[in-house]
Amino acid sequence: MTRLTERAGLARTEGLVVPPGGGTTVRTASQEVTFKVTGEHSRVSSSFEVVVPPGFDVGAHRHAHSEELFYVLDGELDVLAFEPRVLSDDWRHWESASGLKVVRATAGTVIVVPPGCPHAFANRGEDPARMFFQSSPPTDHERYFEELLDILKEDGAPDPGAIAELRVRYDIQQLTPLRHDAREEAGK
Repeated sequence: MTRLTERAGLARTEGLVVPPGGGTTVRTASQEVTFKVTGEHSRVSSSFEVVVPPGFDVGAHRHAHSEELFYVLDGELDVLAFEPRVLSDDWRHWESASGLKVVRATAGTVIVVPPGCPHAFANRGEDPARMFFQSSPPTDHERYFEELLDILKEDGAPDPGAIAELRVRYDIQQLTPLRHDAREEAGK
């Protein structure tokens, strides 16, 4: 990765080029995140490539201060990006006051989430999905991903208390649980 530089207080004069496959990748059995642009390189946002495995459901949540953008590169994801009329444990059945419902996002779909807007994504298919994810302001999601992936690396089921505490620290109000095999949950 070519780094931005700031020499002797001068403005940054070099950009950042991240080639295909470039960036720092962190993998667990339940998620893969590649850091493409970090707060070290941008004052505006952090950017990631995320592989969403079959059965992963991030759970509906909202951020008081962060704005996010998702661009589906490959595969399909169920996505939510609206304030529901009624909250329930299964966000897939939520509907907004204006009639918005959860949609199936395919390659090329863009989802923009302003601060305060409930949102979620889940891969209910059999194949991994891949998306480009951008979060503003930078660094919060970088640290969050690093700490979440450390929790998910542990053997056995992840500690829900540790994930809940982590999410509170990083401006994430969880509305429904994060699930690692939502396909099983959906079948119940």
